[in-house]
Amino acid sequence: MAPSTPQVITCKAAVAWGAGEPLVMEEVEVSPPQPMEIRIKVVSTSLCRSDLSAWESHAIFPRIFGHEGSGIVESVGLGVTEFKEGDHVLTVFIGECMTCRQCTSGKSNICQVLGLERRGLMHSDQKTRFSVKGKPVYHYCAVSSFSEYTVIHSGCAVKVSPHAPLEKICLLSCGVAAGLGAVWNVADVSKGSTVVIFGLGTVGLSVAQAAKLRGASRIIGVDNNPQKCENAKAFGVTEVLDPNSCEEPIAQVIKRITDGGADFSFECVGDTDMITTALQSCCDGWGLTVTLGVPKAKPAMSAHYGLLLMGRTLKGSLFGGWKPKSDLPSLVEKYVNKVTTTVP
Repeated sequence: MAPSTPQVITCKAAVAWGAGEPLVMEEVEVSPPQPMEIRIKVVSTSLCRSDLSAWESHAIFPRIFGHEGSGIVESVGLGVTEFKEGDHVLTVFIGECMTCRQCTSGKSNICQVLGLERRGLMHSDQKTRFSVKGKPVYHYCAVSSFSEYTVIHSGCAVKVSPHAPLEKICLLSCGVAAGLGAVWNVADVSKGSTVVIFGLGTVGLSVAQAAKLRGASRIIGVDNNPQKCENAKAFGVTEVLDPNSCEEPIAQVIKRITDGGADFSFECVGDTDMITTALQSCCDGWGLTVTLGVPKAKPAMSAHYGLLLMGRTLKGSLFGGWKPKSDLPSLVEKYVNKVTTTVP
């Protein structure tokens, strides 16, 4: 028997009608998946700071936010061979087409075809799959997981083991994976090194976990929230600093207590001034700063050229350097099997 043709689905979704306005639970129509797309039933979704930043901004509305999602494939569009109804998947905000220059380079995870979508539309035809009473509702990062059902490009979905708990692995769709990858893939933190983390939210705590697993000897957390500082110790942070409690600039404090600066620093806030501070906190010669945060305002940064002239390096990290289809299944398996370290 031939598979039935997918039809429009009506479901509940949390719709943002304007910047900073409370989300409204609405009955939304979700169109069938078009060629190379899949429609999924969202099982779990987590909240990322990027969702809040976009919700607060005067961007595209009405909109359905959410990009850290997990779910089950409900239907597939023409040409989709990788997925079938019932498959368990993670949604990802940057896809992997497998064929573009970036995907085939072996050097990058920034797909040229399925990269970060900023216009609230689908990659394939620049249209939306959501509507409320005939009015288009825009997507967020081509995912929109704050809906019971959503349509995504098949290149922005990752098939995972049906044994993986969907309510937990949705965190690997963004924040947790971003922190782990920044340490393992982008910075390649070495055993015995000193690491400084600016911002102890989800991403910062994931950086701490990854640094601990790599054998960093000192993991210094920096945050002005006392509760976050206290919680961070359970994630591997060995000492915490509150800038508001320091009598000198935080970069000077770090350089003083680390004999000239940290080996690695990670900016996990999304503050361009903090990027400069993170650079200043690294040592001369080999100090490496990785920035993971997305600025809410003031995207331009400035830093004295001498910081780089003296051998420091500044690197950006989007999604921790992970190629979603190539890398995330093994990361999920490590979580399921509780594997933290692999030795020869």
